[in-house]
Formats: sequence, C-alpha cells, structure tokens
Amino acid sequence: MNHAPEGLDLVAVRRFFDTHVQEATGPVTAELVHGGRSNLTYRLTDGRRAWVLRRPPLGGLTPSAHDMAREYRVVAALHGNGVPVARAVTLCEDLSVLGCVFSVMEYVPGVVVRTREDLDRYDPLEQARCAYALVDVLAALHAVPHAEVGLAGFGRPEGFLARQVDRWYGQWHRVATRELRDIEDLHAGLAEAVPRESAAAVVHGDFRIDNAIFADDDLGTVRALVDWEMATVGDPLTDLGLHLVYRDPAFEPVLGGSAASVSEHLPSPEALAGRYSRVTGRDLTHLDFYLALGYFKIAVVAEGIHARHRQGLTVGEGFGTVGAAVPRLAAAGLHALGRTTT
Repeated sequence: MNHAPEGLDLVAVRRFFDTHVQEATGPVTAELVHGGRSNLTYRLTDGRRAWVLRRPPLGGLTPSAHDMAREYRVVAALHGNGVPVARAVTLCEDLSVLGCVFSVMEYVPGVVVRTREDLDRYDPLEQARCAYALVDVLAALHAVPHAEVGLAGFGRPEGFLARQVDRWYGQWHRVATRELRDIEDLHAGLAEAVPRESAAAVVHGDFRIDNAIFADDDLGTVRALVDWEMATVGDPLTDLGLHLVYRDPAFEPVLGGSAASVSEHLPSPEALAGRYSRVTGRDLTHLDFYLALGYFKIAVVAEGIHARHRQGLTVGEGFGTVGAAVPRLAAAGLHALGRTTT
C-alpha cells in the first residue's frame, strides 16, 4: 500500500496527517476501498491504527450530492446518540491539500455485505436478522432528536418532498446523456402526488445494506452506518421508500450486476415495511409515493454515474452496466404510482 491510489495525493495526505491527526504515529499508506459509486473512500493506516478518508468523485457533476462538510457534521452529531456511526476525526476544507474538501473518520472493522455472494455465506436466519437489524437502526436514526444533537437548521423539513422532486429533476438535466420520456412522466406524476409530510427526522439519504458495517461474528449487529453524503433533516419515509426500492432487481446493474440488497433470500419489502411501521408507529398510507420517489432518485444517480463513466472519470470496476438500469428504474417508478410507461 505504498503507492498512491487514484484520486489521492499521498504525500499531501501525509503532511496533513502530521499536523491534524494527532493519533497518527507514522507515515500513512492508503488503498481504495472497493464499493461505492459516488464519493471515493480510502482506508489509511500508520501500521497501528486505521482511518477512512472520504473525498468527492473525480469530475463530479452533482456537487450538492457530494458535500463532505455536511457528511462530516451529521456523523459527528450522531456519534454517541443511539445510532452506530464511526468517530469523526477531522474535516479538511483547505483546497490546497487535495483540491477538494475531504473528511477523515475512524476505521470501523467488520463485515460489509455488498454482493449476493457475500450474503449467501450466511444461513437464512442470519440473513433475516441482518435485514431486520437494518430496519431497527433506521428506526433509531429517525428517533434521534435532531435539534438536541446539534442538527437544528441542518435541513428544511417544510416543503421537503416537493423540493426533493424538483431537485432530482434538476439533477437529471445536469447529468442526462439521453432523453427518457418515462423520467419526464415520473417527475410529473410525483409532482402531482406529493403527500403531507411525515414528522421531520434525520434522513440518511442512501440507506441500504452495503452502506452498513456489521459485526464479524454477528450479521444481526450493525457496527456503523456509512456514506452520509446525502444526509439531511426531512421526511424519514424517503429513507424507507429508498431502502425498499433497493430490494428491486432493477437496481442490481447499478452495483455491477451483483447487489446483496436484491437477494430473494431477504425478507420481502412488505415485511420490512411492516417491521418499520411497528417499531416507529409511522403511517405508511402513502408508501407508493415514497417508493416512486426512490426509483426516481436512483435513476438520476445512476445516470450521473453513467455520465462520469462515459467521460472516463470513474475509479474502479463494474460501471459498464449502470446506464442500462436507468430506463428500468424509471419504468418501475411509474408502476409504483400506478401509471403506465411509454
């Protein structure tokens, strides 16, 4: 790990660690962490301790989705408040270091379940425990009193859903590589169907199985939630809707063709929604809207990844299948709203 992975100036990082990470006892080495389709994640170590460095993607087209300072702030606020997260170490907003804002978190050892193959190493009971543990952690996140933990003003809950619909439509026009009628129809359908919002909570924004670290010896224990780049304060049911959408095989190409979240061995979306409703007491009458919004969001994110891949700006493997997922996701979103595709 003595070489510098793509997207990371290791000499500059070492200088930064010398002055800003007091616990580091020697020169750090780095490796790109496998996984992730947006922000780049690296594991750094000095041989004794380890950290995770997060930076925006190369050539990012949707800068608001890669706000490292927001990600750092929410993780720092949640640590020690009933939600499993890594300890926040430092945030670098000096662009002269890496040319971008980046954060450093404590490295949390454990198991990350990314692919079907990863999940299939466990028996059906462990897989179910894993899925329900995630829902319970989501419920715990949504129960955090955000103002009391220092996140007052972190988001604008009033009008959140309408802004989400408009925001992702705007993002679509920034990243689109083609015209898709179903995206236009899905946006129009969502804009017409915005329900009254649920009580505000901290929203993760990308809640899925591979954004969690599980205990090595217990897949039913979540040690840390990661990838908080889209976190805000808003309608928590957007998290639930997106989490359930990740169960759809239409999502699988976005992760290179093998996504643990779509495994047929996991509990059904209906079972997971039922667990969330029982734990939180939240009304799921308008769940179809949140599902459709989830499909819309993933379709736009996938198109952005596809656009960066076409420009040669992605780091790692498994990006060739992402573009094909976009039309399927848009069609699934229309179906969730009870509308037909063109």
